[in-house]
Amino acid sequence: MTASTPTARPAEASGIFRLGGDLTINRLGYGTMQLTGPGVWGQPKNRDDAVRVLKRAVELGVTFFDTADSYGPDVAEPLLRQALHPYGDDIVIATKAGLTRQGPDLWTPVGRPAYLRQQAEMSLRRLGVERIDLFQLHRIDPDTPLDDQIGELKKLQDEGKIRHIGLSEVTAEQAEAVRQIAPIVSVQNLYNLTDRSSEDLLDWSAEQGIGFIPWFPLATGKLSGEGSPLASLAKQHGATPAQLALAWLLKRSPVMLPIPGTSSVAHLEDNLAGATIELTDEEFDVLAKTGAA
Repeated sequence: MTASTPTARPAEASGIFRLGGDLTINRLGYGTMQLTGPGVWGQPKNRDDAVRVLKRAVELGVTFFDTADSYGPDVAEPLLRQALHPYGDDIVIATKAGLTRQGPDLWTPVGRPAYLRQQAEMSLRRLGVERIDLFQLHRIDPDTPLDDQIGELKKLQDEGKIRHIGLSEVTAEQAEAVRQIAPIVSVQNLYNLTDRSSEDLLDWSAEQGIGFIPWFPLATGKLSGEGSPLASLAKQHGATPAQLALAWLLKRSPVMLPIPGTSSVAHLEDNLAGATIELTDEEFDVLAKTGAA
């Protein structure tokens, strides 16, 4: 494993991906969920610090930001606008709708067409844009016909209010069913070195050329314990376990678009440095086997 030459914009070392074929982003992005209060509920402890994190992310080469109306709720999107508006031509913002909030750590799917349309309209206003780059269905609502949920997103797309459609927490079979209704450019599922339950969806995404956005990407858990292969490699090469976990994700697939989030500038800088680490095939395999154990 080697680290590339230090750079002022480490996210650029992650390589690029063309989302939907027409939006070029650096593969290593930033997720805004951790900018809110505990339980993804309420305002951040320090709003100025949250704004500084977002501004610093851009300085470090991040061009892809993932957010949602339910983060707060209605907290993360306005923070993005405060920090980055007017957005540069290279900035791509992805948001989501389809989960309602009843309190800290409480989430309930709602996919009724009228609700999804209302939330899209509100996201346009909160973000200060005329068109949302990527609008993701946060969860499929089991109580609403899939045709109705995706059909409404397709109407919003046809009206020019959203550019591309994405999904969150789906199976490959569900994603295929959605594609019969409208084109999608991304899926977002839980995936990291220690939880690869969405492996089939990742492989499907790679076959289709669809972006795969892993949430909770840097979980290392017991793998980072003293003497573990992950900790040993990290110590040997002057990196953190989280940085190696990120490097592993980036090497795993060219459609992988990690979005590690944090409310700390120092932590942000540490995370993004992971994009400059190059794993050998042997090191990648060792970590893969360790994570699967």
